[in-house]
Amino acid sequence: MTKPSTGSSASSAEASDVERLYRRLTPTSHEYFLEGSRYLPGADSRSTLFHPPYPLVLAEGHGCHVSDVDGNELLDFTGNHTSLVLGYGHPRVREAVRDQLDRGTCFPGATALGVRMAKLLCDRIASVDRVRFTNSGTEAVMYAVRAARAFTGRPGVAKVEGGYHGSWDDVMVSTRPVRQAGDRARPAAVPASPGLTPGALATTVVLPFNEVEAAARLIERYGEQLAAVVVEPVLGSAGMIPADRDYLVMLRELTARLGIVLVFDEVVSFRIAHGGAQEHFAVSPDLTCLGKLIGGGFPLGAFGGRGDIMALFDPSGGGPRIPHPGSYNANPVSLAGGLTTLEVLTGEAIRGLNARGARLRNRMRAVFAEAGLPAQVTGLGSLFAIHPVAHPVRAYRDTLGADAGCRHRIFLGLFTEGVLIDPRGVGCVSTAAGAAEVDRFTAALRTVLAGLAHRTR
Repeated sequence: MTKPSTGSSASSAEASDVERLYRRLTPTSHEYFLEGSRYLPGADSRSTLFHPPYPLVLAEGHGCHVSDVDGNELLDFTGNHTSLVLGYGHPRVREAVRDQLDRGTCFPGATALGVRMAKLLCDRIASVDRVRFTNSGTEAVMYAVRAARAFTGRPGVAKVEGGYHGSWDDVMVSTRPVRQAGDRARPAAVPASPGLTPGALATTVVLPFNEVEAAARLIERYGEQLAAVVVEPVLGSAGMIPADRDYLVMLRELTARLGIVLVFDEVVSFRIAHGGAQEHFAVSPDLTCLGKLIGGGFPLGAFGGRGDIMALFDPSGGGPRIPHPGSYNANPVSLAGGLTTLEVLTGEAIRGLNARGARLRNRMRAVFAEAGLPAQVTGLGSLFAIHPVAHPVRAYRDTLGADAGCRHRIFLGLFTEGVLIDPRGVGCVSTAAGAAEVDRFTAALRTVLAGLAHRTR
């Protein structure tokens, strides 16, 4: 794509300059936005994709590159929100999916692929004895919490402030609160959307992240009511903020003592190590929820863990049973893509991926320092996020002072330099991106930040 000057500044006038440049490069995306708005609220069905002045309309993806409907070619560091760990159109994944399409898209019965994928996950994740498949990470967490309630006979759920676990009511609480959030050590339960059932707030305890003593006090206080504690080892939506190991160890020890089911939401963090972030941190939950990359670019989620809890889903096992219907559960096309993805994503591949992720984060920090602009770069493994704040970021509350205007100008500026990240400043590295792509990202960021720094002096 053509790369005009990316000059921008902290002023609204300069911000409009980079937006005008974005508009000039994306007229067809704008046309689709206007037409789409007639039929789709916001012209799309994923609210997280929207950004001013209007979102991109993408047309193709190959490896670590995507192109939009205007022909702009972009180096992609989103992987569709971490879903495509191998990049776009990996040849082995395409071959496996084509083969399955020739055999059939779905069946009124189990498939050999389901058994193979289940075995792979149980072998790969030490804490998982048995597993079941869903269509998304949202569904996986929903069933994990339902299992915890059925297993313990308790109604309550504790979750971390800033943690996102899908869009169902009981965890759509305090995902990104900005008002009435309460004390940092005792966060209030704040609805993340209108329309939640009143019981969602009444039965949800919100924990501070990476605050060992404060979180432990809350769990102790409400422990007799809690069926589950749900946590992301890396807060994804809040900006790729890793947990401290001491925090996860406290959750493990305390939930075990109080008879609470510990649930790790590894929808984002599973890429951290061969056995997920729980392998990296050496902390084993009772249940694990998966999604995104395990589908290889197709809709797939999974939840699994201790055999005695998962037995609740066994219709042949007697005793209390939790129904788990779904015409597309364990869809063989998704299983074919996901199974192949995990076979390619070996421990060695993950170590290389993590090395490039660490290199990118370090270079980003250096570039911000060179430009004299305050920012924190968080992440773990191949995950990263940009927070335009001067202070360290260890929890969601630390992100509230971020300069949203600066982050938006960085996002649009990177686009004009041919690099795509998430509008919220988060991203990831795929196996399709090598050292050259990391260097190109760094160079693009340096150009964007130089323009910002020049106009703020």
